[in-house]
Amino acid sequence: MSDDRVANLLLYGIMLILPLSALIVRRPKAGPVLKMAAAWVGIFAIGLILVSQRHHVTGLFTDQRVEGSQTRIRMGEDGHFHADVTVNGVTRSMLIDSGATTTALSVNTARAAGLDLEESPFPRMLQTANGPVAARTATASSVTVGSIDTRDLTVVVSPAFGDQDVLGMNFLSRLGSWSVEKGELVLTPDTAS
Repeated sequence: MSDDRVANLLLYGIMLILPLSALIVRRPKAGPVLKMAAAWVGIFAIGLILVSQRHHVTGLFTDQRVEGSQTRIRMGEDGHFHADVTVNGVTRSMLIDSGATTTALSVNTARAAGLDLEESPFPRMLQTANGPVAARTATASSVTVGSIDTRDLTVVVSPAFGDQDVLGMNFLSRLGSWSVEKGELVLTPDTAS
């Protein structure tokens, strides 16, 4: 057994002895002690789950708001912008990626949004940061982010994307402008359309 492991076991032993000795001195009834212990185990279990799954939970708490005609999205803790995006009535948290040419959807999101994946009978090869990927193209009749509503947006769909949905440049290029100001992505609609 390594010295680090022995030191950890000693530390955990001391951490366990202190509360147990306090309980022995007080001699409380077993029922309330077990209820309190179960409550603390539950609290720590929930905390552990939230910490271990924070990348999934992050998208649920996007800081997105509409000010006038603009939509403002605060940068996430991961340094990226995540938006609540509605595709054909289905809302998902999506990564906004100015390095992605086309908006990319997971198969699950595409199915939930009712996209016709048979629209393109043959897959198209895309060059992604992770290498080439076979994807099908489809058209989303409506893509909405805050105050911005876009019609007939081409999207690519592939199982290779996993559960990650990405809002790409084909959406951003339809805006009047977009910029980053003090940690916020500012999306301004195109007033000409």
